Amino acid sequence: MRLFRSSELLGIARETLDFVREASEESHPDEYMGFLRAEDARKLGLERSGQVITDVLVIPGTTSNPVSATVKTSMKPNDVQSVGSVHSHPNGVLRPSSADLSTFGQGDVHIIVGAPYGPDDWRAFDNRGDPTTLDVLDVDLPEERFFDFTQADIDAELLDEGRRRGVVPPEEQGLERDDDDGGFLSWLR
Repeated sequence: MRLFRSSELLGIARETLDFVREASEESHPDEYMGFLRAEDARKLGLERSGQVITDVLVIPGTTSNPVSATVKTSMKPNDVQSVGSVHSHPNGVLRPSSADLSTFGQGDVHIIVGAPYGPDDWRAFDNRGDPTTLDVLDVDLPEERFFDFTQADIDAELLDEGRRRGVVPPEEQGLERDDDDGGFLSWLR
């Protein structure tokens, strides 16, 4: 049970499922694998408590081939938003293998996407490997904020860091900056 959020899984955002299908197709003939993350439904404009799968986390160092995908478990973050996993079956079989079942222990839902990766070429399973229902929801996903900054923001941060280190920019010393010697903010080096 999660603190301050309903653990009921309401479904998966259509845009997220489309991403999974496209990523699976791009990985073909190798398997694709990722971990599913969810957001509070109220943050997505739904007027009920619960969670909606909105993201897929791909772990660096994941290796795959036509019959398996392997994640270094030491690389998997302990993520409170994690609700399960997703992987593809390039052979099109939409049921978990015995190897899949051994990885289904963590999370509430596990999605298998199969070739040819069309709108109906996926199934959801619970952590025991039993088929489960997962609604596809039309919700507006929040805009990605990870790279929400400008060059001016970077320059200001570098200037502040330089000042914290006691470095005074040349123009504040009454000197001209030499842009031919390393470019803008080269005085921080």
